[in-house]
Amino acid sequence: MGAMLLPILGLLIGVLGLLWGADRFVEGSAGAARNFGISPLIIGLTVVSIGTSAPEVLVSINAALSNAAELAVGNALGSNMANIGLVLGATLLIAPTPVQKHLLTQEGAVLLVITAIAGFCLYDGYLGRIESAILAGLIFPLVYIAIRYKKTLVSPEEVAIGEDIPDITMGAAALWFIVGLAVLLASAEVTVWSAKTIAQSLGISELIIGLTVVAIGTSLPELAASVVSAMRGHHDIAIGNVFGSNLFNLMLVMPAAGIISPMTISPMVFNRDFASLAIMTLLLIAMVALALNKARRNSLPAVLSRYLGAILVAGYIGYYVVLWPAIVGN
Repeated sequence: MGAMLLPILGLLIGVLGLLWGADRFVEGSAGAARNFGISPLIIGLTVVSIGTSAPEVLVSINAALSNAAELAVGNALGSNMANIGLVLGATLLIAPTPVQKHLLTQEGAVLLVITAIAGFCLYDGYLGRIESAILAGLIFPLVYIAIRYKKTLVSPEEVAIGEDIPDITMGAAALWFIVGLAVLLASAEVTVWSAKTIAQSLGISELIIGLTVVAIGTSLPELAASVVSAMRGHHDIAIGNVFGSNLFNLMLVMPAAGIISPMTISPMVFNRDFASLAIMTLLLIAMVALALNKARRNSLPAVLSRYLGAILVAGYIGYYVVLWPAIVGN
């Protein structure tokens, strides 16, 4: 047990460092962008969105460089599972969330397409540079389209995003940017080392550690942001945060590992983990569609209820039941 104390402590410190570093990194980046005269809306759609995914991205890059590429893939898929089942499920249990039609026809449709493309990349058991680069490259047209569209339709929730962007001096912004990035890099190194050491000590795969402990740890910012947004009544931010984070995980986190270190992956990644993610994603989209259809028939606002939140949480727990044999090594 004594030999496990250091890596467990390292994992805890690493995850906390990732959370703190990401917060400082976003504050510095967004503050600098505001000083350069970039609009709060554009900052929210780009700098803040990408910055909140920085823990997953840096863990993925560090894992690939440390010959632990399956940890990176597990982190991406596990984070998406946690975002849907844990983050959104818990958010709905706290506060039922109104949804708009565009969540199905735009964000939902894009998430389904990107999830399908990611599945195609994993299907043959090999994640190479070409397919990873194509998947990552899709982020640029999507961000461009989002910016063009959102410029013509600014909601109160998006105004709230702008109000949260720090109004700090360029010097302070630069300082927080550097400090945040340094802490992120160091924390990613500590997190990956700790996760690998724990996996080796317990005799379980790095993939399982990535799917569970690391994925939940790096999803904590999304959980905090979504719960707080829902409690403040910013429902579009709460649910949009999950959709946006899942897109970035599939288009940045997973491809980063494939570009740096092309890898052969276990068949279980596609057959068990990606299949579970696809089911959870389809379940979420179906819930949104049913809520919109019910609202249209009854001429009422569409709402995702606590009952649906309980289903998502139950689905996430069910995934851990499926994972349990791999966790205990049977």
